[in-house]
Amino acid sequence: MQRECIDSRALIERLGLEPHPEGGFFRETYRASGHVTRENESESRSASTAIYFLLCDGAHSAWHRIRSDEVWHFYAGDPIDVHVLDANGALVTHRLGNALVHADSVFQAVVKAGDWFAAECHDAKGASLVGCTVAPGFEFSEFELAAPGALETRYPQHRELIARLGSNP
Repeated sequence: MQRECIDSRALIERLGLEPHPEGGFFRETYRASGHVTRENESESRSASTAIYFLLCDGAHSAWHRIRSDEVWHFYAGDPIDVHVLDANGALVTHRLGNALVHADSVFQAVVKAGDWFAAECHDAKGASLVGCTVAPGFEFSEFELAAPGALETRYPQHRELIARLGSNP
């Protein structure tokens, strides 16, 4: 597989990225001024948010879920695998990458609200810069990291992958 090397340290500095609780580095780049209210709820929130997200140095995005749909966009570097577990335990892996160079990659992928997901560079030595757009907008109050052991118990058929991409140190 052809690698597209990026300078992770330079990107972290240039883009003003900070460590993310799930692993990797991020910076929010957009928060809509318009607000929406979910059906059957009274609290309003930004209609949409967007971030830069960088995985490098063997880090991964640990299993987590949010209450909104999230669209992942590939920008630069090596392909990244976004693993998604739906409520029925079906596993889908989206490989984000430069689809013009890597035939098995796509430029965008969607994780539906409430699905558990984790991400890693396809090549553990790689680095990948992606973007994530969330609608309705992301709020840390709706961010849930998987409790250790909980997903392995619920989805034993995916135990190895779940354990490998558990919490970050």
